[in-house]
Amino acid sequence: MTTSNRSTHIRLTSHPEPGAARWPIRWGAADPRERGPVIGTVTNPADRNVIGANGGAYSLYRALAIAGRALNPLARPDLTNTHPVVPVGPHPQWAEPDRIVSLDPWGHMPGEVFAREIATGTDIRPTIAITKARLGLPEILAAIGAHRLAPDGTILHPSGDISVTKIAVDPVWHLPGVAKRFGTTETALRRTLFEQTGGMFPELVTRPDMQVFLPPIGGCTVYIMGEAERIAAPGTRIACRVHDECNGSDVFGSDICTCRPYLTHGIEECVREAQAGGVGVIVYNRKEGRALGEVTKFLVYNARKRQEGGDSAATYFERTECVAGVQDARFQQLMPDVLHWLGIRRIDRLMSMSNMKYDAITGSGIEVGERVPIPPELIPPDASVEIEAKKAAGYYTPGDAPDAAALDAVKGRDLDRF
Repeated sequence: MTTSNRSTHIRLTSHPEPGAARWPIRWGAADPRERGPVIGTVTNPADRNVIGANGGAYSLYRALAIAGRALNPLARPDLTNTHPVVPVGPHPQWAEPDRIVSLDPWGHMPGEVFAREIATGTDIRPTIAITKARLGLPEILAAIGAHRLAPDGTILHPSGDISVTKIAVDPVWHLPGVAKRFGTTETALRRTLFEQTGGMFPELVTRPDMQVFLPPIGGCTVYIMGEAERIAAPGTRIACRVHDECNGSDVFGSDICTCRPYLTHGIEECVREAQAGGVGVIVYNRKEGRALGEVTKFLVYNARKRQEGGDSAATYFERTECVAGVQDARFQQLMPDVLHWLGIRRIDRLMSMSNMKYDAITGSGIEVGERVPIPPELIPPDASVEIEAKKAAGYYTPGDAPDAAALDAVKGRDLDRF
């Protein structure tokens, strides 16, 4: 492994690198070259113009691979033939002030926009990747068997597989814009991020010239059914499910919550919309356990099941707050950014009962036609506590929110087997 270009001297990141202004970022510029590249690589520290590193949380695994001598620290990716399989944008929203602040709108196009710079040695990496694949879900096969869906050979195949365009998005935060979304100052946001990560990123408080941050968190994946190129076309009907990660339910089928049933219901509705000539969009955000993490989620499960009187919708959110200090950390202020990046102005059918998601989407300027609740028959019996608590807390339901008697009816449910 060669390290010939590495220095043994460590330069503190709180001190500006020589030539740090070589690649200024003018966030929101309509022209990508005027906006400038996002460079979070460490192969040439002098080129970096952001706080943090490419890869988000996975940058730590890269560090371990280097420490274990499995990866050359100077290695750069060969991006030949990695360009998007379908074009996305540019859309007017990319240059609308403060419309997109949590991802790089040009993140899938550095090889196209900055080909000359990359060819001459600047390490600019994509933060968005676009490919195609097929999804295979037993619930879709069940929908075919129940004649709710019929294979068409293009979107939905006889095998039950769904053809999709898949888009992976890493978070790229424009700190002034993020601060504005949360109703705070950039200075306060920077200091809080610095303090609450144990001082992990000193540049947050010492480098006001760096306004872009690559946070060490998960991003999102977008699954598009139908022609992705038609999403922003006037008159295209769009069905959408914005889903926050729940590994236990989404992957392993735990029925203590409605997450997988609502996700697969959303996918079914997206397939149906795509088959009718529209487009279906699933946005899957990495926000495990209401963005509190899986450890906290499991602790809350224990607290709910062991409390006096058993699990109860009336104390559903209270038990979370007792453990985590907050009922929900999935603040949805940044969530609509990926929808704006896709060019969406209207969602005809939104498969979500969440008032937080609905308010964030409509508050960002996207019109919502119909809100589609999860069908009652898809709710697992042991998820009744969750769904009734959410309805009582303001989640959308075609009928009235449950009253006290309804809440009492779900108390004491035995969940010990989970």
